[in-house]
Amino acid sequence: MSPKSVTREHILAFLRTYKEKNGYAPTLREIAEGCAVKSLSVVQFHLDRLELAGVIKRDKEKSRSITLGTESREYERIPILGTIAAGHPVSVPDADTRSTAGEWIEVPLLITRGKKDVYALHVRGNSMVDALIADGDIVVMQEAQDIRNGDVVACWLREQQEVTLKKIYFERDGVRLQPCNPYMAPIYERAENIEVQGKLMGVIRRYSATFPP
Repeated sequence: MSPKSVTREHILAFLRTYKEKNGYAPTLREIAEGCAVKSLSVVQFHLDRLELAGVIKRDKEKSRSITLGTESREYERIPILGTIAAGHPVSVPDADTRSTAGEWIEVPLLITRGKKDVYALHVRGNSMVDALIADGDIVVMQEAQDIRNGDVVACWLREQQEVTLKKIYFERDGVRLQPCNPYMAPIYERAENIEVQGKLMGVIRRYSATFPP
């Protein structure tokens, strides 16, 4: 086997191991460091050859977009922007911080449906258990549009500088944020104090997430 083939096999093995460990693809620099290749152009050369051979696929407009030929393109990588309360409101980073998010997750395209402006939040609290959203879950949100009564939304309370996850109802004298837990009371707010930041698209369950008895 030629030295080029050895390097290419090494890069391919590194790609598999890195993705299995981290859940997403490495950057060119991480591949170079992991495979002891001194030049990024050499890494690029081998990735081009692997792509031509159909061993990998890439989206050149996105970073960390390498998929192995045996993988399906049924997942999308989105940023996790913080924690939202399904209970008492807590502060959370604004959706505009997605470009600097330090945590990411791959979610099925069945959830995101190719929509833009999609992000995720960790859930804290059990006010939405009857909507099958438990403490420790991750909710997938899309930036707010076409909000209707009964939608589950991430709602920013301007005066309190806090955000909460609730069902929303627009009423004659204000807005009702309704928990889905019979032991918790709704939150009533003036419409001008409410900013809907996101609408629920899906829920990802972690095994550590628990429903109350």
